[in-house]
Amino acid sequence: MEESVRIFSGNANRPLSQAICEGLGVEPAHAEIQRFPDGEIFVKIDENIRGTDVFLVQPTHAPSDNLMELLLMIDAARRASARRVTAVIPYFGYARQDRKDQPRVAISAKLVANLITVSGADRLLTMDLHSTQIQGFFDIPLDHLFAAPALIQYFKNKNIPRLTVVSPDIGSVKMARAYAKRMGAALALVDKQRMGPEQTEVMHVIGEVKGRNILIVDDMVTTAGTLTEAAEALVREGAEEIHAAATHAVLAGPALERIYSSPIRELVVTDTVYQDPTRLGSRIRTLSVGPLLAEAIRRIHEERSLHTLFV
Repeated sequence: MEESVRIFSGNANRPLSQAICEGLGVEPAHAEIQRFPDGEIFVKIDENIRGTDVFLVQPTHAPSDNLMELLLMIDAARRASARRVTAVIPYFGYARQDRKDQPRVAISAKLVANLITVSGADRLLTMDLHSTQIQGFFDIPLDHLFAAPALIQYFKNKNIPRLTVVSPDIGSVKMARAYAKRMGAALALVDKQRMGPEQTEVMHVIGEVKGRNILIVDDMVTTAGTLTEAAEALVREGAEEIHAAATHAVLAGPALERIYSSPIRELVVTDTVYQDPTRLGSRIRTLSVGPLLAEAIRRIHEERSLHTLFV
């Protein structure tokens, strides 16, 4: 496999790329990514990839340099005559604007999809898109994985009694329902009214949570406003222990302060977005999706189905 597949990494999440390579039993391929004196990005692939299956690992969260690095790596690989170029985007940034919900706004998710396609990617592998409709923005094959198997197994092993899985908003109900079904737990919903892009006001809780232990599930934690307000509302309704799980730990702005000031006992996330472990503290635990992405890459390379990775 090592001779016919190459795994390259941008600067956004090299530890995850290393974990993927370890899962595949291959060495990371070498590419030079530097900055010109004026800040522009320079990309050069340092080995022969003619006729090989190339996978480029790079989440596209802010800053925008991460996205630009990916686009330039795709272009460099295509011009180096790779047989196939797959963009591995563990966290697909710029996904919040997936429709025109007010006048004169950009649809950034569609724009980024166009940029990735036009730059020369043949395929895309991603995880827990903020909105599943984004899959339809691409005219190339897209494999959409879920971190749920790893997160669910972690909480199953904890054997939390009287468990209720809670969606912190309407958008996460489908995810919460899937968790509840697989864990044999009850389901509840926190209904809220959004006051701005990062400001919410909790309205009320739908479902029985009094005397129950809670697992709040969401696809991402950015400023942790939605998560912590939901946790506080649940405590007011008589909930006991509060646990939380999210795939993407963006953790911007006041996120950590809010989490540690909230009743959340533990937040479990994955390593789709790199975070310094020393920054996270004792209440935030990180699970690696490197083995899952490695198996997906193996199956794509071998032209096998990814179906069993979803169960």
